[in-house]
Formats: sequence, structure tokens, C-alpha cells
Amino acid sequence: MKFLLRLFCALACSLTLSHAFAAEDETPRQTLARAILAENAATKRTILGSLVGRADEEVGELLVAWRQDALFIYTTPDNTRIPVRLIGPADAAGTHAAVRVIDGEPLTDAAGAPLRLDKGDLESVDHNANLRRAMKAVLDLIDLGAALPAKRIQAIKTIGQSQDAEKLPAIQARLEIETDKNAIVALREARALIMLKSAKDEDRLEALRELKEVHTLSSTDFIKGALSDAQRRNHTQLTNAARAALNAVDLHRAKVDFFGTLFRSLSLGSILLIVALGLAITFGLMGVINMAHGEMIAIGAYTTYVVQNIFGSGLALSPFGISLSLPGINSSGWVYQSYFIVALPLSFLCAAFVGILLERSVIQFLYRRPLESLLATWGVSLILQQILRLTFGANNVQVSSPIYLSGNWTVNDILFGWNRVFVICFAGLIVFGVYLVLTRTSLGLLIRAVMQNRGMAACMGVRTTRVNMLTFGLGSGLAGLAGAFLSQIGNVGPSLGQSYIVDSFMVVVVGGVGNLVGTVISGLGIGSLDQFIQQYSPALASAFATVPFVGGFLQNLAQDSAVFGKILVLCGIILFLQWRPAGLFVTRTRSLD
Repeated sequence: MKFLLRLFCALACSLTLSHAFAAEDETPRQTLARAILAENAATKRTILGSLVGRADEEVGELLVAWRQDALFIYTTPDNTRIPVRLIGPADAAGTHAAVRVIDGEPLTDAAGAPLRLDKGDLESVDHNANLRRAMKAVLDLIDLGAALPAKRIQAIKTIGQSQDAEKLPAIQARLEIETDKNAIVALREARALIMLKSAKDEDRLEALRELKEVHTLSSTDFIKGALSDAQRRNHTQLTNAARAALNAVDLHRAKVDFFGTLFRSLSLGSILLIVALGLAITFGLMGVINMAHGEMIAIGAYTTYVVQNIFGSGLALSPFGISLSLPGINSSGWVYQSYFIVALPLSFLCAAFVGILLERSVIQFLYRRPLESLLATWGVSLILQQILRLTFGANNVQVSSPIYLSGNWTVNDILFGWNRVFVICFAGLIVFGVYLVLTRTSLGLLIRAVMQNRGMAACMGVRTTRVNMLTFGLGSGLAGLAGAFLSQIGNVGPSLGQSYIVDSFMVVVVGGVGNLVGTVISGLGIGSLDQFIQQYSPALASAFATVPFVGGFLQNLAQDSAVFGKILVLCGIILFLQWRPAGLFVTRTRSLD
């Protein structure tokens, strides 16, 4: 028992005095080499203790090799002792290539030629139980020195949330050499959480002040626990400090929620914008209420799904009971990851092709007949949904995001998903591209001419039927692109487009029929408003709780934030249209139709 106590005290002292035995600007490998060459086991243990919280993966491998008797000391002709590790298989003479522990470089002779050594000619680096325990203490915290910041941060958070006081010196040691800003914040939080378990009120008070400064979201439950304990003990100073820390965390959470909602609203608004752009062009040009526009979204999404499977192992389909197998190219690596780049233009082309077929077969006979066109395209919508069900099944299918769209950036606890950032940026490119098409191409000139005065354009020799067909194909293709983007955010199903068709019509009407700038402003505005109302609907309902007759109804309705958000947005649009029936921007035209 006395031996174990002495051992524990020795380990504790080694952690506490670690910086006294770790030279400034010394790499972990250099520290390990110095420990190997130390004269006695006690000094070796102390030097190894200085590696706690500093060691990286390479040092971890060397420590494992030390424990497995795979490290040796090579003595040069001038009696210089060099710690080495033998690597690779032995040759016919039983010798191995060797690398130096201190820097990982090959061991060479005076002429610079690599040396091959025989184990029997080398001095083995010995170890005992105490050294192995010291190595284990380093290996247990090896992730604190991981090369990837994300791995280091995860290890730091795990240690902090365990609130193990024995690991506080390691956290402190790592804090003094850490350079990554996010890791420094995690280390400060971990140190404060460990100190929060201290028996001394001074340490707890310092920990709460530190948690107030870093105001991390993960510390909320720990601060609440400290607040409850301080209130139970009737400790005023600790209670005030805990409340201040909790208020700082709540304020930070409110900022994170706000900017996170703003980012999500921009991504939703970008999708609505892409969907509504095509609808605005066709509706503004031809006056056709196309209820099958949502199915163009689904066609684009399913095209992405098919392309992904073709790049993979293939796809088995059963359209109308006919077994059909699409072979795959069984690609991998960057070739497979590029499937989405190929799927984008194909989604546009497939949706545009279906749109042109729809215009040639149905819509061309229903111009200037809005009610009939609405009913006919609604029927086409149901037919297309059923075709998709018979072809791909009634269940949703999942499209996996490529690596370059599946990660995220974290800025001050706000997550910026790469797929949503891509949608926002690509939506901007599409808006710019549509603007160039409408203002810098002959097709755009014809579209604007027909939109302003169809009869006069026909008299000037414009083939209005051809313009209608190409315009409808362009609008449907844009919807297909929106479907490709939606496949990266959620699952793909036959009724995917139905979730966006009503919102798209609202965007077109509010922005001004046929107006590009109005569609952009309206799409981003309605998408943002919808997301913000969903996020803050409980607070809005509470604000109207005292209103007679409707207060309780609003609170019950706010429990489903999505429905509540849709209702408020729709009511707002109705009131807006009472004020401006033609939308934000009125398209001026001399045409009377």
C-alpha cells in the first residue's frame, strides 16, 4: 500500500513539474529521445510525464514500440548514443533499416548512406512497470496532441465533461502550447468544468467566471448544476456568478439560433427562387398556371438519384411492371464523387424535355384559358406522380451527398453546411445566368417581346409557338435544377414538388408576374420569413396569449411551428396583395391580353 501511495505521488509530481523537464521549443519526439537516454528510471518517468497533453500520434506509436521492446540505442564510433527504431523486414543478413527517434529520419553513416542494423548489435531500451504506467498516462491523452483540430477538440471535450481532476495538469499543459482558436476555447471550457468540481469555493468562482467568458453551449447543464448547488448552500457569490454565466450562455445561444435560422432561410429562399424563376417566366409569358411545375422538381431529383446509381453499382427499376436494369460503372474515389457534377446538367435537360413534351401535348391548346390550364396541369401532375411511383416505388429514396458537399464549417457554434452554401452560391449563378439569357441573347429578346405584346411580336415575324416551347422548357429545366439541390438536403419522393409549388406561386405573385428582380426579392423574403416564424413561433404565440378569443388557439397552433409559420406567411401575403395587387414590381406592357 505504501508503495502504491509513493507511486501515485511520483506520478502527480511528474505531471506538476512537467514544464521543468520539458525544454522550450522542444518537439515531443525530442522529449521522448531525451527520456530514452536518461540515466535512471525516475528521470525517465518525469520526462515522460512532460509529454502528457503534448504527445502526437507519432510519439504514441513510438511509446507502443517501446513497450513492445522495439526501440534500441545505436552507439556511433565516437560513442554518441542515438535512439532508433528498426523498420521493415530483415534482409538475408538479418539486418533492418533504422530511423532515428528524435526526428524520424533514416539513420545514416558519415557518408550519408543509410545504415542497416542487427538487433543483436544494439542496446535494447528497457522498461519496467512504473515506466509502463507513465507511458499509459501519455497514451490515454494522446488525442490531445492529434494533428487534426477536430480530433483534438473532441478529446478535450470528453476530458472536460468527465471533470476528472487528475487530468487538469494535462489540460493546462496543452493550453500553453495550443494554437487553434477553437481548441483553445475547448481547453478553457474543459479546465473550468474540472475546476467546477473542486471543493474550494475560490476555484468554483474562477471556473464560473471562465465559463461566462467562453459561454459555450455545452456548458449549460454544468452551470445549472452549479447554480442549484450554490442556491442549496445559500452561497450568494457563487449564485450570482452562476446566473451571470448562464445568462451569457443564453445570450450566445440566441445569437447562434438567429444566425443559424438566417442561414437556413437563405438556403430555403434560394431553392424557392430557383423553382419560382421558371414559373415566373412561363406564367409571365404565357399566362399558364402550371400545377405540374412541382413534378419537374421531382424529375430533377430522381435524375440525380439515377445518375448516382449509374456511377455506382447500377439500378433496378420496374416501370409499369416491366423489369428494367440500368448497369452501373462501379466507380469509386473522385470519379464516383463527381456524379453530382454530371447530374446537374442532366437534371436540367430531363426536366426541360418533359416540360417541352407537356407544352406540345397539352398546354399549347390552353393559352388564354387559365382555368382550363389549371385543371389540366393538375391532372398531369397526378399522372406524373403516379408514373414516378410505378417506376421508383412509393417510398422515398435517398441520395448521398458527395464528400465536397457533406461537411460543414463551424463559426462561433454556427453550423454552415456545405450543401446549403453550395445551393445559395449556385442560386446566385442561376439568377445571373437567367438575367444574361433574358437580356443578352436572341432568345431573351424574343421572350421579352412576346411577353410585352404577343400579337405585335407575331406580326413582326416572331414564331411565338416556338418561343413558348423553348421558354416552357427553360422554366421546367430550372425546376429540375432545384430538384437536384433538394436531393442533397432531404429524401426524394414522388410528391417532393408538392411541398414547394404553392410557395413558388406565392413568390411569383408577390414579386410581380414576369419580373426577375421581384422574384429574387420575393423568394428570399418569403423563405426567410417562413424559417424565422417557425423558429420563433412559440414566442410569437406567447405574445398574443392575452388576446381574447384567439390567444389560446394561437398557442395550441404554435405547437406545430411549420403549420403556424405557413399560416402567418399566407396571411401576410394576402394583406400585402390587398395593398399591392400587382406585386412588388409591376411589369409594364402594352399588351391587353
